[in-house]
Amino acid sequence: MPAAKRFYIETLGCPKNQVDSEKLVGTLLADGMTATDDAATADLVVVNTCAFIDEARRESIDTILALEEQRKKGAKLVVTGCMAERYGHELAEALPEVDQVAGFGVPVNLTAKPGRKAIPVSSEPLPSLDLLNLPRPKATAPWAYVKIAEGCDRNCGFCAIPSFRGPQRSRDMAAILAEVEQLEAKEIVLVAQDLASYGKDRPGELGAGAIVPLVRAVAAATPWTRLLYLYPSDLTDELIDAICDTGVPYFDLSLQHVSKPLLRRMRRWGDGPRFLQRIEDIRRRQPAAAFRSNFIVGYPGETEEDHDRLLEFVEDAQLDWCGFFAYSAEDGTYAATLDQQVPESLMHERLAELRELQDGITAARRDDLIGTTIEVLVDAPGQARSTREAPEIDGVVEVPHALAVGEFHAVRVVDALGPDLVADSL
Repeated sequence: MPAAKRFYIETLGCPKNQVDSEKLVGTLLADGMTATDDAATADLVVVNTCAFIDEARRESIDTILALEEQRKKGAKLVVTGCMAERYGHELAEALPEVDQVAGFGVPVNLTAKPGRKAIPVSSEPLPSLDLLNLPRPKATAPWAYVKIAEGCDRNCGFCAIPSFRGPQRSRDMAAILAEVEQLEAKEIVLVAQDLASYGKDRPGELGAGAIVPLVRAVAAATPWTRLLYLYPSDLTDELIDAICDTGVPYFDLSLQHVSKPLLRRMRRWGDGPRFLQRIEDIRRRQPAAAFRSNFIVGYPGETEEDHDRLLEFVEDAQLDWCGFFAYSAEDGTYAATLDQQVPESLMHERLAELRELQDGITAARRDDLIGTTIEVLVDAPGQARSTREAPEIDGVVEVPHALAVGEFHAVRVVDALGPDLVADSL
């Protein structure tokens, strides 16, 4: 009997891409293939790409070329993910090394090289590949991402995602809960392009506000439930209560900026005072709440006054975690047509100033936890997280190696090292 074909998947980009890769893993395993950690031994090499900003696209191309050099003779190289969705034909033309460029859309966009046979990413033809609802294997870590919807109905000036991921498609709640049960993870992290809008695209079945019963149902099925990427206008009182009731009062708010004129130029809702008021409301309800947000620096038309407003907001909000990103002009977006481009040198000066300010705030908030007792979930020997740290993006809690992986433990914080904590067993 011939040995099973082996596959290797390299995943780039956001947690949503990681979920897509795990869906592919489930499909390939069901087709009788086996996974390998060594691309050089694989019969099928898949690169799940990111195309959000130029830096991510460069990383994707570099990864594709590096894996092409590593693959063994006769192995197939397939490129999928956001770059395949957005630049399928261009990639097929520019990368003759690749056997197939395959999008994740429905139906899937298979782009074969001229004169070559299309190489599907499983042993069966894929005329319609709906990754959103494919099964996936049991979680290999104590936590797992679960994608509850695909696509986005918003029209943010800087974002090209709706152009290649399409409009929002919310999953059935029963399918989501079945996946949660199948994963057997101690923590479920719900993700989507527009998480709080879950159900709005299905008014007859789910409807606006469906995220609240979904959060409560997931929380009833797993010890920890965390939400990533919440659009601030949809952060209702009911959703805040549901998040706090999960026992993981972690709020990842997609704010992007705080200057009202600039936000309107971004085609976004809100302003600094509204955001601060909402954060204060949450802290009154749950003083232990943790906050994360991301901000774009150097969006066309950003003035010194806008930058000063953002600095002031960062100081006032005292968020636990912040990401600051240089504006990247994306083809086909509204922002790409705007004037008043910010010089790159000025953009990086502003980034440095904001990051220095936030690093100090994050370090101070971590110092405040020294001497407290916290509950942690151990992800790996010597490494854990509390409810304040989302996996892969925030700091960690260093714990004794003797603490069992995949279990919850009460520990006492004895030190803070920048974004990370050090804790001892009780």
